[in-house]
Amino acid sequence: MALHRRTLLTGAAALGLAPGAVAQPAVPPGQERPVDRPSGHDAPPEAAPGTALEVMRLWPAGPPGGGGPTADGPRFDESREGVVTGVAEPCLLVMRPARPTGSAMVIAAGGGYRRIDIGHEAVPVGHWLNGLGVTAFALVYRLPGEGWAAGADAPIQDALRAVRLVRARAKRYGYEPNRIGVMGFSAGGHLMGSASTRFASPLYRAVDEDDALSARPDVAALLYPVITLKAPFDRTSSRRVLVGESPTRVATEAYSVETHVPPETPPTFLAQAADDPIAVVDNSLLMYAALRAAEVPVEMHLFERGGHGFNLGVPGSPAAAWPGLFATWARRRGFIRA
Repeated sequence: MALHRRTLLTGAAALGLAPGAVAQPAVPPGQERPVDRPSGHDAPPEAAPGTALEVMRLWPAGPPGGGGPTADGPRFDESREGVVTGVAEPCLLVMRPARPTGSAMVIAAGGGYRRIDIGHEAVPVGHWLNGLGVTAFALVYRLPGEGWAAGADAPIQDALRAVRLVRARAKRYGYEPNRIGVMGFSAGGHLMGSASTRFASPLYRAVDEDDALSARPDVAALLYPVITLKAPFDRTSSRRVLVGESPTRVATEAYSVETHVPPETPPTFLAQAADDPIAVVDNSLLMYAALRAAEVPVEMHLFERGGHGFNLGVPGSPAAAWPGLFATWARRRGFIRA
């Protein structure tokens, strides 16, 4: 089903092509190509990245609490670069693999909770996961600053509902209901970190039988994530949007992911660059320590260089190793069986 858009802007861009559709850039002399690295992920799009993707609505009668952009307009606004704002109807964009191997991933792109960069992160990563046989779902979640009554809880409600819906649709899409993961980038890492630790929180009333299913993911992958909103690591857009310029201690604690890590948190993969100037590397270090304290299986990779928002990694850069490292980890855990 085609997406409805209020705006379609022009400009340079992110990927909207399937893996292998474009030749992969040459490997610099003396460097090896990373294992499981996707091909063509830096190619320019011919249209907005989400244009041809199937849409799955999250809420049959509208999101909990109401509010937000006018509901009688398009689902959301998307620029040609795949930057999403104006989310009136949160949804999942479905990317199906040619050869499904029984697992699914819900992906949340970043954007500081002010926008969602699906064209830079969720769509290219989803197509890469398709190459591993994973059914991918890009989450178009509500942005707290767009007038939702649920405020900072709105995107978390969407993430929990998304996991339940993906679990409920397992037979339809051809994967197992106990092999559902979440993956988040930057602010999307904060969102999926929240989903993987607060899956039992009663953040909304059940709207149908799907809400009787567990919202706990089976694995989580957090890439250059925002984790904490606490000083001195609180200079992010995510902190300002979620809890304001002068938050209370209670609010800061409530939305700092590392303070809500139960032993039931799913096995977690962390990757970040040490030179990240936005979500500083202390975020991953704090999450790693919290997971270890709760005795949750965790694997972390810190790269010397890569900055913030490296997506699938610039070819030849240290951070370009993470897709292969993740694939190896996911196979070892039985999440990917290909």
